[in-house]
Amino acid sequence: MTQAPTIFSLQAPKDISLTEIEAELNQIWQSYGITGEDGALPAATRATTFTLVVYEPEETQYLLASLGFYNGPIDGILGPQTDVALRLAQQKYELPETGTATPETLAKLREEYAKRQGNGAVAENGNGSYNVSVTSPRIADEIALRNPCRIIALCPIAGEDEGVKAQVSAYCPIQKQSSSTLVCCEYITLSGTASALERIGGMIPALLIGGLPKFLWWKATPDPNNILFKRLAAVCNNVIVDSCNFNEPESDLLSLHELVETNVPLADLNWRRLSAWQELTAEAYDPPNRRTALKEIDRVTIDYEKGNPAQALLFLGWLASRLDWMPISYQQESNDYDLTRIRFVAQDQKQIEAELAGVPVADVGDIMGDLIALRLSSSNPKADCSTVICSETGGCMRMETHGGAQSAGLFQQVSSLSEQKAEALLSQQVQRWGRETLFEDSLGLIAQTLKLRVKS
Repeated sequence: MTQAPTIFSLQAPKDISLTEIEAELNQIWQSYGITGEDGALPAATRATTFTLVVYEPEETQYLLASLGFYNGPIDGILGPQTDVALRLAQQKYELPETGTATPETLAKLREEYAKRQGNGAVAENGNGSYNVSVTSPRIADEIALRNPCRIIALCPIAGEDEGVKAQVSAYCPIQKQSSSTLVCCEYITLSGTASALERIGGMIPALLIGGLPKFLWWKATPDPNNILFKRLAAVCNNVIVDSCNFNEPESDLLSLHELVETNVPLADLNWRRLSAWQELTAEAYDPPNRRTALKEIDRVTIDYEKGNPAQALLFLGWLASRLDWMPISYQQESNDYDLTRIRFVAQDQKQIEAELAGVPVADVGDIMGDLIALRLSSSNPKADCSTVICSETGGCMRMETHGGAQSAGLFQQVSSLSEQKAEALLSQQVQRWGRETLFEDSLGLIAQTLKLRVKS
């Protein structure tokens, strides 16, 4: 396990007025000497690479969704759906049924969330939040290790609209391998109700560092009609989401495609988690004899951890878009397994049947909906195209039960990515920006497929 770097606090979170943000940041650097008082601290480097805007999920909705009470969008708008979810939670935990996020209700939700995470304790910060505080340096450790940057965290909160509260801070991870210079991140944290943040949206572009790349990490439900989202997406080089956290994956993937069609440069961290699966699949058909057998594939089975089909859909979208398959039907059923059956037609009019299976697992990891195994095969017994790929952790139990692994012409295992967490993937994502053709093609094909579901 990699040991976390020591963090030097150049400036702890400090409350300031909205109009004083830039002046306060400048003051931090003007008051900081070349070295510390004892001469032991190295010189510090100010944010000079990019700006990352982070839109955090609204706590109340996120907690309700994580505990299974809420299925709607995480948008910070505490409407009728959230009211019903709160009443259900209050009923279950024997609290007064107010339909509002009372301090007692939030405390209980945080406690239950912590139990689900296996923490055994509630991790509260100064704002009473259940998760890592956005003012904590940990959110950007993976990024700050490589690049000094400015992070603007937007935190929608429940309750009365009392305007927007601003904080600034600066943190520098101290690295042994680069001990001659402190690589520092500047933090600007803006918190208020969703409507309050929307009101001050016009001033946020002025806080982005001019002439440098600008990224928007939208951790809530992507909404093409959200005014704040539209304003920020218009001034950023890349909009980053993570579909493993989508509450309504099918609908939210359709929203992503809608954004792509309006020329929003999108990146999905969950797409990055598929890279090893895509590479092994491509390698399986690299040999000339197997390359010709690609056209024989007419059966696709994908197993994923039950709860979120986004990874399975993204992989299938990638495969179908590469092989020019067009979707013609979409059916779903839910029992012990969440089953989705999709039929495609190839250019030679051959029909392909795909089955996505959400498999219940005892030990759900940090990433909802991780792929477990996949099988590509043919109804033609003479075709040399059968391939089975499994994860190291999930194995091929279901594939073996159906005889798939034994009959596979090629069997491969995906090594778990060394780090699948969003922060690590994010640190890689900010090294690039702009449009991603493969992702957009895959998303386009998924959208065509999901629209068949809407019509049925």
